[in-house]
Amino acid sequence: MTNLRDITRRATIVTTALIVGLTASYAPSQAAEGEARTTITDHPGAPGTMLQQFEDLTGRPVGDLDKVLAVDTGGRTLTGDQLAALATGKEVDGVKVVGTIPGSRDVLGTTMADLADGAYDGSGDSGTATSLLFSSSTPDGREWCLTMCVASGKTIWQCLLSRRTGDLIFTLDLAGSTTIGGTKAAFEKANGVAVDGPYTVDTLVGDGEPSADEIKMLLDGKDIESMRRVATVDRPDPEWALADIADKSGVVYAKTKGHLFTLNLPILGKILVFCVSQDGGKTWKCSAKQWGGF
Repeated sequence: MTNLRDITRRATIVTTALIVGLTASYAPSQAAEGEARTTITDHPGAPGTMLQQFEDLTGRPVGDLDKVLAVDTGGRTLTGDQLAALATGKEVDGVKVVGTIPGSRDVLGTTMADLADGAYDGSGDSGTATSLLFSSSTPDGREWCLTMCVASGKTIWQCLLSRRTGDLIFTLDLAGSTTIGGTKAAFEKANGVAVDGPYTVDTLVGDGEPSADEIKMLLDGKDIESMRRVATVDRPDPEWALADIADKSGVVYAKTKGHLFTLNLPILGKILVFCVSQDGGKTWKCSAKQWGGF
């Protein structure tokens, strides 16, 4: 019989996986908040063990190792944005990049100590850097994982995982025949979670497709200049096709039509999904993000 400790552990793992999968770059100011963590005792194969532990913890792949950066952070825990900046070759105030190592299976099989001087040479006896930054990407290139490991002792490394997908949780091109229920299913498949709703759908119209920055604003619950909200429907029918929502909402013809859906994810809260079409509903581009409130 499953005991209470097993049930609690499973619930913790599921909750952590949801948080890691959805914080993306829309994350707290400190990367350590709301992110998965693990502690590694250094040994041959420690980098590979660390990444495997994160896969087991989150239930999702961390991807193929792209590169490892040995950095001196001055004892600080870096934010998600700082980790991303370092991984893309940008400078971060107060952080010194000691060395960069291309990702490979051999690197996964070495020790943390061997990588700490920024060069994979098999020596394993240098401790120049205080932190190691592992960057990896999933095979389809949509998702990007950043793993920061900080030396807390001669052989102990504390690591945290920051999973990023850019500013949007998912971006999909959908055929015009897709229904509201199909859009929800695509979101769930892309993120590996089940959501409730949609509770509402707002219809927006305009003359042109909104910019990426405007889409970000919509997903933050704000209004934009290029499109205006003209209708809101509560509890829309999942069988409605995206192309029919405007008509069913009493909206006349417009060159560009967009729909903003409100979903709910247990524990994490509100999710906003925005779909826009410029060809009369034949194709749709959809994006989504966890809503952080006004």
